[in-house]
Amino acid sequence: MSTQEHGSVLQEAGDVESNELRIDEEKSEQIIDALNTDLAATYTLYHQLRKHHWNVEGPEFRDLHLFLGDAAENAEDFADELAERAQALGGVPHASMVTLDEKSPVEAEDEDVYDIRTSLGKDLEMYGDIIETLRDHIALVQDLGDHTTAEILRDNLVQVEEDAHHIEHYLEDDSLKQ
Repeated sequence: MSTQEHGSVLQEAGDVESNELRIDEEKSEQIIDALNTDLAATYTLYHQLRKHHWNVEGPEFRDLHLFLGDAAENAEDFADELAERAQALGGVPHASMVTLDEKSPVEAEDEDVYDIRTSLGKDLEMYGDIIETLRDHIALVQDLGDHTTAEILRDNLVQVEEDAHHIEHYLEDDSLKQ
């Protein structure tokens, strides 16, 4: 248990303050909620990709190990962008593991280690769910007039789709084996 003394709270989680971006608090609240959902999903993906990066075995170990490490870094970078944008809009980004787990629209894999095909299949399914959510959130924030957040989400959607597409290739049958 931590013995750290708590200082005064500057902003409570869930509160939205005014921002200098000239997006009103009601709209900001909806956008921050979407960003926090994406943040929770992205951290779930990040941890699953790291798990698979650590545990991958087999003849394609090196390529998969490197790819999964890069994909996890992409997710970590995206999470940082999401959190910083939520804060810029006057919100508090989700940060505790408990909150991230509770708010994530995707479910993390359990602690067991699976063969890499099974693991990649689970990753691909999670990517698909995140892609659908990102598309919905792009439409939402665009409708609310937040073109910058829409652009941030669009740019990251490109990377998320690219990483998902790479996983599709890894899951294809190997036509060179007989």
